[in-house]
Amino acid sequence: MQSFTHIFVGIGGTGARIVNSITADGIVKVTVNPAYYLLPNSEKYEERLREFFSRLPENTFLWLVFEDRDVNHELREIIVDSAPRDTIRLAYVLTPRKELVNEKKPPWARDFETVFYDSLWDFLSDDASLQDAFQSASANIAEMFSRLYYYLETQMLVNIDYADLFNMIRGGNVGILRLLHEVDFSWHWGVWERGLIGILVGREFPLKGAHSILRNFQEILSEKDIIWGVITDETIEKDVEIISLLVKKW
Repeated sequence: MQSFTHIFVGIGGTGARIVNSITADGIVKVTVNPAYYLLPNSEKYEERLREFFSRLPENTFLWLVFEDRDVNHELREIIVDSAPRDTIRLAYVLTPRKELVNEKKPPWARDFETVFYDSLWDFLSDDASLQDAFQSASANIAEMFSRLYYYLETQMLVNIDYADLFNMIRGGNVGILRLLHEVDFSWHWGVWERGLIGILVGREFPLKGAHSILRNFQEILSEKDIIWGVITDETIEKDVEIISLLVKKW
């Protein structure tokens, strides 16, 4: 099985908090501070960024994680412009209260295979501040990245590998990534066309329950295109963990 280098770049405070919280062994974590970029004589900082990202290994997965802010986009442009052309570019953008899937494709998205986004809908509530939502989302997103990388690199999930990942992300998509312990199918999952669904279950979790989850995803994805894998973890009992990567064309 081919292995790939994964570099996670956290741009700005929220992006840095997410990336620094990723626990997967084998990844490279980089944080980019907008304050240095905004200082006088920022040319030196930009030069350092361009030098670093121009030297990425061949076929590196370059994940850019950032909040949807102007200064972060300026830094994103510098990084993307500097990276080698064979870099596999993916974005994870936090867009509070805005569902990017309903928006017209922004020009900057053309630089990425897929733009994943998080509107924080499952972290925002009447009694939660935006800061609280960012903090809760950051921990969840970091855990999700950790698990996704672990699954891909260890082939833990039957039927899911890098070939399947490339099949989903190639071609200019908008998408979501979620790490779930239960699925609320009343949410608007049906806006997505296709996806990867990986399910890890405890030894006492009924497999028919996992298959039911897969059937539900199969029914709601508009193109009925789903690649899935299920595996049992003998160290846990009744728990279930679901990695869902869902995409559609802009």
